[in-house]
Amino acid sequence: MENIAIYIANESHIDFAKSVCTLIENAAKERGTGIAKRDPEYIKKKISEGKAVIALTQKNVLVGFCYIETWQHEKYVANSGLIVAPEYRSSGIAKKIKEKAFELSRQKYPNAKLFGLTTSLAVMKINSDLGYKPVTFSELTEDEAFWKGCQSCVNYDILNRTSRKHCLCTGMLYDQSKPKVENKFIKQPKLYERWMKIKKVSLFKKEKT
Repeated sequence: MENIAIYIANESHIDFAKSVCTLIENAAKERGTGIAKRDPEYIKKKISEGKAVIALTQKNVLVGFCYIETWQHEKYVANSGLIVAPEYRSSGIAKKIKEKAFELSRQKYPNAKLFGLTTSLAVMKINSDLGYKPVTFSELTEDEAFWKGCQSCVNYDILNRTSRKHCLCTGMLYDQSKPKVENKFIKQPKLYERWMKIKKVSLFKKEKT
C-alpha cells in the first residue's frame, strides 16, 4: 500500500469537505445504522479551526477523516465523523486517525471528558484501546445541540421513543481524571456481535408494539 500521511487539517484541506461528507453518507447507507449526515460547510469550519484530522496519500487522495466537537462549555469532547475510504479499510488507518484526534483533543481540552456514539465494533475496539469504556447515555453530554445532530440518523426514532435512553449506538466515555480501564467485553467479537443482535431485535420489537 502506498504511503499515507495523517495531518491536523488546515486551510489547505478545505476542498476535501464535500468528499468527506460523501464518504460519511455512503458509509451510513452501507451500514444501515448509526452515522448521521454532515454538512460540507460544517466540515470546512472544523478544518479552519484546526479541529480535524485528515489522512491523505502522497498523490493527495483522501483516505480518511475525523473532527473534534465540544459540548456543555467544553466539559465534553467528541471525536466525530471518523471515516475511511472503502479501499483503505482494514489497513489500520482508522486507528491511526482516531489516535491523532484523541491526542489533539487531550491537548486542546485537558479537563474535558471524551465521548462518542458508535455501532461499529472496530471503532469500539479502537476506543477501548485508548481507554474509553461503554456507558449509559445518561453519562454523556446533556447538550441538546449534540442530540439534535442525531435527527438525520435512520435510527433517530428509536432514540426519541426511548426518551434518549437507548439506541443501536453504544455510548463510550474517556474520563481524563480517572485511570485507564481495559474492557475485555469488547475484545470478544462474537460476544459483542451477539449482544448487538439481541439489542437490535429488542429495540425494533418495541418499535412495532
